[in-house]
Amino acid sequence: MSFGYNGNILHIDLSSRKFWVEHPPETFYRTYWGGRALGLYYMLKEMKPKIDPLSSDNLLIFSPSVITGAPAPAMPRYTVCAKSPLTEAEGESEAGGWWGPELKKAGFDALIIRGASSTPVYLWIKDGKVEIRDARNLWGKDTAETQKLIREELVDDQIRVAQIGLAGEKMVRFANIVNELKHFNGRNGLGAVMGSKKLKAIAVRGTKPINIYNKEKVNEIARKIARRVMENPLSKDLRELGTPAVLRGFYEAGCLPSYNWTTGYFPEGEKLCAETYKKTILKKTVGCYSCPIRCKRVAEVKEDNLFVDPTYGGPEYETIASLGSICGISDLKSIAKANELCNKYTMDTISAGMTIAFAIQCYQEGILNKQDTGGIELNFGNQEVVLMLIEKIAKREGLGNLLAEGSYLASQKIGKGSQKYVHQVKRQEIPMHDPRIKTGVGLSYALADYGTDHMKAPHDPFFKDQNSVGLREMNGLGILEPVSPTDLGEKKVTLFKLLDIYWTLLNILGVCDFGYVPRSLGTLDELLEIIRSITGWKTTWFELMKVGERSINMSRIFNLREGFTTQDDTLPAIFFRHFKDGPLEGTGAIDQEQFRKALRLRYQLMGWDPDTGIPNHGKLIELGLEWLMGEKEE
Repeated sequence: MSFGYNGNILHIDLSSRKFWVEHPPETFYRTYWGGRALGLYYMLKEMKPKIDPLSSDNLLIFSPSVITGAPAPAMPRYTVCAKSPLTEAEGESEAGGWWGPELKKAGFDALIIRGASSTPVYLWIKDGKVEIRDARNLWGKDTAETQKLIREELVDDQIRVAQIGLAGEKMVRFANIVNELKHFNGRNGLGAVMGSKKLKAIAVRGTKPINIYNKEKVNEIARKIARRVMENPLSKDLRELGTPAVLRGFYEAGCLPSYNWTTGYFPEGEKLCAETYKKTILKKTVGCYSCPIRCKRVAEVKEDNLFVDPTYGGPEYETIASLGSICGISDLKSIAKANELCNKYTMDTISAGMTIAFAIQCYQEGILNKQDTGGIELNFGNQEVVLMLIEKIAKREGLGNLLAEGSYLASQKIGKGSQKYVHQVKRQEIPMHDPRIKTGVGLSYALADYGTDHMKAPHDPFFKDQNSVGLREMNGLGILEPVSPTDLGEKKVTLFKLLDIYWTLLNILGVCDFGYVPRSLGTLDELLEIIRSITGWKTTWFELMKVGERSINMSRIFNLREGFTTQDDTLPAIFFRHFKDGPLEGTGAIDQEQFRKALRLRYQLMGWDPDTGIPNHGKLIELGLEWLMGEKEE
């Protein structure tokens, strides 16, 4: 008997409208566990190199894990994988909410989608049964209306819906996928892949309980963690202030990304802080399936000239900075409206804000003019322009059609030196954490297989001294000595090699980073005991860390065959320059040669050639990936 998983992987070909179920053996599940590891297995096995990400040749894979859906804290997440239309590298994105657990309860461990429909469709999956249904009446509808219409059509308001909005339909290269209107598979543009397949939504309903090896033990640990939520400072902070809690520290230190990264000094930062948010626009807090932390914000504004619909949640820190300070805007109510529009249209807020800021700077520098912008005057601090451009990007109208390509491709078309105002890694716009004060984050940016990402590994301050939570709680992984957040020596590189594997593993398992150490209250011992109690497997941290390392090597090989090299493992030039203005002015530049040496060491620690970044044969054999030896030589 299997525990945690169903033994069923659903394959759907939208071109032929056929579907079938695969029944992998236990060894497959124990090797890949789900998430991106499972997705990469099929991408490497079944996709030819160099395909167009928006063609029918791309696979679109929805993959929870063997433990997703268990009644344990912070385990609701699932991964969507495909070749990214934004980066043209391995694409992946994780989301919380309820959709992942529902797919498991409906009888499937993963969903592999091939081909493309000639007309809009949606999938209806319930308790092992599958239908491909007409979605022409849904195409063009916003996400709230789409969810409502699907539930009415199927006469069940408990159906969980993962879907795209207008940005996905128009194949905006940074379009997202959303479930329950608030939980996003963001970055990477996987919503555009869904749009290219004319797949509007995937509706799921499951009534079958997930078979758990020792449910009593899982419940016992879950109750213990839930009791500690308001006692632990990290989880309490997430519940009371959410991710915007970090904004005050950045603003006061002078490292809040502002005006397209020309400075970290934003004088009006107080207006954006979590405390201001809580007093002005916060309606309520919500959470994900079976999680007691409830870190997500819901915003509402009711004014004569501005209404923000709480249906679409509320802005997180990344959104407040990318649609706020990056664009020179300090009005939280307008930022909440910009967030609502992005969520309604399923558009990534980081890429949207960064691409708009890029366009504004190009206009300020004389690279774009009113003829290029359709008469729109682009200025930092103009909230009406930001809202207007979000609409135009989602609809691919005028200047929005160019910006819908993302800042990297837009700059290639604009030329005229505009490239120096683009801040990206592997064509994906950088997030809102400055590597000059957290060099481990910089390493994570450069080495993120799916484009720069702030959630690739835990952040440096969790390991800065002996009292840090990372050192107190993660000794069992060999983390024994503190390292300064701005250090870039051998100890930092070694630490972040380990942390990259650890958080990659959490993504594979569908475990939220906000639920367990070092970011929150759940311990390594508790997490391991939960995994064992769900699966019945006598697994260890050694085995689990190999799962994370295996997927990193799989992703590396996928990107190598797509043409990526060590030259793509880098940082934007701004981080090799000192801060401008504010408390940090004239300090902080990362030493470029030291950074290059750190990358070479990281390759060696991973078992990769230090010059080419290619995994060696011994490493692939160790990880059971000898079947990929020919792929890395493409």
